Amino acid sequence: MAALRVAVLVLCLRCAAAAVPLVIWHGMGDSCCNPQSMGYIKKIVENKIPGIYVLSLKIGNNLIQDMENSFFMNVNDQVREVCSQLAKDPHLKGGYNAMGFSQGGQFLRAVAQRCPSPPMLNLISVGGQHQGSVYGFPRCPGESSHICDWIRKTLDLGAYTQAVQAHLAQAEYWHDPLREEDYRKNSIFLADINQERGINETYKKNLMALKKFVMVKFLNDTMVDPPISEWFGFYKSGQAKETIPLKETSLYTEDRLGLQEMDKAGKLVFLGVKGDHLHFSEEWFYTTILPFLQ
Repeated sequence: MAALRVAVLVLCLRCAAAAVPLVIWHGMGDSCCNPQSMGYIKKIVENKIPGIYVLSLKIGNNLIQDMENSFFMNVNDQVREVCSQLAKDPHLKGGYNAMGFSQGGQFLRAVAQRCPSPPMLNLISVGGQHQGSVYGFPRCPGESSHICDWIRKTLDLGAYTQAVQAHLAQAEYWHDPLREEDYRKNSIFLADINQERGINETYKKNLMALKKFVMVKFLNDTMVDPPISEWFGFYKSGQAKETIPLKETSLYTEDRLGLQEMDKAGKLVFLGVKGDHLHFSEEWFYTTILPFLQ
């Protein structure tokens, strides 16, 4: 009996050692440890994958600062802070999987492109706006509606001004198809990671090192405009009605990020789920997302 217990213990230790760590980044107006969102995701992953290390990213000294920073902290500074956190975490030195929710999806993509050590193995973007969003925020998470009302007015007045770009995270992925030149010239975050002003070969090389890049689009999304941005599609330039898929964008045809090559290698995964923004069932998460983490 003692020998059996030892064998079971050894087996459990091997399972724990084999579990790839997971890094989670929350969306706008959320925090690292909200028991109804990221705290819940962390818990169910830990329950389903025994021994896994899950890091839910926090930017700031407490949950209030973390939530506020999701609105008002420069995204490039956020990415630098996260890269520093990951580099210092001994649990991640062998590599990790990453899962970002809403804006956390494109923020983690920036981490993959800019900070290859420790290595990100798989990236799962749940509702991330990879070509940006425009005319958005028809509703706002939690009790932050007054903040989003202010954000709407600010973006309408001057999304691409230096002051707004530097201090409002949502402005940094605000992509106006009627002002493409302003966007390419003045967007300090999204235009950079999407290679709109030139090709950074390091960004391309680092992103292509992913084993899988999984993109989840919410088929009834009322928060992201246009929803196809969650699959790297966007509006045709110069208008805001007709959209085009990733494969028809210059980002893909010119292969500025390596997405075309990744697609041909079977590294891109496009998933659609019925529901509004970030609305999904626990069963869907178990059957569709969990396999990418095991």
